[in-house]
Amino acid sequence: MTKFANLPPILKPVEPALRDFMSCLRFYTRLPVPILGFERDAFGRFSFERAAGMLPLVGAVVGGIGALGLLVGHILHLPATQASILAISALVLATGAMHEDGLADCADGFGGGASATRKLEIMRDSRIGAFGTLALILSISLRIGLVATLLLHHGSWVAALSLVAAGAVSRVAGLVPLLVLAPARADGLAAAAGRPGPMTLRLMGVLTLLVMLLPLLAGAGLSNLIVGLGAAIVAAYAVAKLAARQINGHTGDVAGAAQQMAEIAFLLILAAR
Repeated sequence: MTKFANLPPILKPVEPALRDFMSCLRFYTRLPVPILGFERDAFGRFSFERAAGMLPLVGAVVGGIGALGLLVGHILHLPATQASILAISALVLATGAMHEDGLADCADGFGGGASATRKLEIMRDSRIGAFGTLALILSISLRIGLVATLLLHHGSWVAALSLVAAGAVSRVAGLVPLLVLAPARADGLAAAAGRPGPMTLRLMGVLTLLVMLLPLLAGAGLSNLIVGLGAAIVAAYAVAKLAARQINGHTGDVAGAAQQMAEIAFLLILAAR
């Protein structure tokens, strides 16, 4: 792992924010993130309650990787569907299928368990069942189709910047279960993460709105973006309410499922004509 020197003095004021960004990037992606000189324990435990403020920018980076895959496919004159497959494949590779895994685990647990305890046991099982397989097929297929529709009807730059915006909006929306539910397990990763504080939430909100508005630069409609944001939050909240009924709380898998549903909802509204 590459280690860079300390920041120059002029950049010292942004050191805490940069540290949070790098920590969040390592947690949410499988990218080869370099170690900065001021990071004494780059892979140790970090304060998610504070670092989550950088989540919109991390989501934008992930969405940007998907956008790059889409533009490469478009430049190579691939059909819209094949270019969209490249985009979604890039998203999955960048995150190590982190959120897709959560969706599949939730589908298997919620669909296959008779009690909350049994559902949680199934969700911890590394094997995938029929419900999880179907959930992944539907999620991947929907996102490929929606990105292809954006590419065909709204142009390559609207589609690319929509992926960037969706990356930020959906990952912030994925925290909704953490905000409205108690942890379903006392020993899970989600329980250890805690909840972002008020200042972190305000920072997340501002950064999310800034990234969400990027498709305007390519001619996307403001009303679609606003409605898309609302749809993403509603979709994530619906996942949270389902988790409350199924397992009496949230887990990391629930957050992953909420992100997937929020991303689909956001892209669905943007793809509408």
